[in-house]
Amino acid sequence: MTHRHSWWHGAVIYQIYPRSFRDTSADGIGDLPGITGELDYIANLGVDAIWISPFQKSPMKDFGYDVEDYVAVDPLFGTLDDVRTLIEEAHRRGLKVLMDQVLSHTSSQHAWFRESRASRSNPKADWYVWADPRPDGTPPNNWLSVFGGPSWHWEPRRDQYYLHNFLTDQPDLNYHNAEVQDAVLDACRFWLDLGVDGFRLDVCAFYFHDAQLRDNPPAETSPLGRHFNFNPYSFQRHIRDIGQEENLAFLARLRALADEYDDRVLLGELNESDGVRLHKDYTGPGRLHLAYGYWLLGAQHVDGETLRALAGELGHRTGDGLPCWSLDNHDFMRAASRLRQGGDHPDFTITLLAALACLRGALCLYQGSELGLPEADVPFERLLDPYGREFYPTFKGRDGARTPMPWRHDADHCGFSDVEPWLPIPEDHRRRSVDLQEHEPGSALNRLRRFLEWRKEQPVLRNGDLVFHPASRELLVVQRGSSDDGILCVFNLSDTAREIALAAVPLGEDLTGHGFGSARRGDALHLQPWGAHFGTVA
Repeated sequence: MTHRHSWWHGAVIYQIYPRSFRDTSADGIGDLPGITGELDYIANLGVDAIWISPFQKSPMKDFGYDVEDYVAVDPLFGTLDDVRTLIEEAHRRGLKVLMDQVLSHTSSQHAWFRESRASRSNPKADWYVWADPRPDGTPPNNWLSVFGGPSWHWEPRRDQYYLHNFLTDQPDLNYHNAEVQDAVLDACRFWLDLGVDGFRLDVCAFYFHDAQLRDNPPAETSPLGRHFNFNPYSFQRHIRDIGQEENLAFLARLRALADEYDDRVLLGELNESDGVRLHKDYTGPGRLHLAYGYWLLGAQHVDGETLRALAGELGHRTGDGLPCWSLDNHDFMRAASRLRQGGDHPDFTITLLAALACLRGALCLYQGSELGLPEADVPFERLLDPYGREFYPTFKGRDGARTPMPWRHDADHCGFSDVEPWLPIPEDHRRRSVDLQEHEPGSALNRLRRFLEWRKEQPVLRNGDLVFHPASRELLVVQRGSSDDGILCVFNLSDTAREIALAAVPLGEDLTGHGFGSARRGDALHLQPWGAHFGTVA
């Protein structure tokens, strides 16, 4: 059975990291006109929307995730008129535009913080999280920063510590102060009035902190078993500094603001440690429309059982909150290198993306994923990410997933810029450039493009009910819709050819021509490694 939903239900959202998409100003850094100039390429992928990582004014200590002015465009990227033009041109092509909103913290250069740090009595004295030291001068509690070390920094002008969950240059706003909430909502209203179609909300579980500043307890697993074992941050259970109950009331205010406009969407990023609970709490009526966690972004292996189990935990029935599936983004090693799969199939991630696009919810497609780009190996002397420089060489940071798009194989700097780009472009990315893949029918780009174009014509894959059929660990068998209008999607998420008995699946008429290796032979469906099959429901 299908249901009528807004555009974002089942949408494919193309994430753009603007520094690395296309440079038109010859400074080695991508910009907003560069995005506008490639909107035809994006629209031809068959996606519904773009999400643009931060382009607001920033000192760029964390490359835009440290906002100095919420309602100004950083000159590196262009002007407010460039934003207007981008939105207009995207809408003309049927693309929605989402922008990143980094609301949990600001830059230390933000006017709000400069005023707040000046004294304990100024009008914005309580706009950030300030605390007195312990009697011995140490920080008020044991909270740790994601980027390493204590999440408290001493400010001599106030003789107090301020909270920073990330860099010391990124002080946390105090959401217990109603004036802060109002100011942030005013900034969001500015962009909604300008015409953006919604926000991707950076680390939206971080808005509130425990007002009593109680310590976090230790994590329950051994350090060597933790996902980020290079970083002491993973030694704690972050139950006091993240995911506080008060967060829900603010998200309701933000949702009410979005609902004042037509078809605007809130896509929230959830933290890794408690993402399933947060997903259930944060999505649904009056809260986030969509949310994604780090479940697949940090995974080293994904198969049919992985996706069935995760979808079951998040909920995949009508009325459950909607996930936004993400295999790659700007913060994690690219899946083509991270997943210990693929064997002789370098484009195996295209099949995974197609499988995610057949699940209930939306899909984020990170720039370059459509090309099957592997992680770039950025040498330390070119490394710019403060996270990577802090933990190198155990963790090389995020720059390897942020290198510029390779547009033309025969151009200097792969057609990204006329000058040396801010990060180097590896030679294996040149061999996977857009121009080469556009002329190769079986390329990763063309396979995904054909699939997404076909998917757009199948509303049941966006809005239909979802049922998982029993299958082995390596296979994913998904039915969207009923026997009247349904589509059966069968995926082999392994490096070995597999088969499934036709008697075990309600497979009707084949829907072929989408570039995935499969064939009916006798009473079985044969799937090549990383092959897929689509058919009507018998």
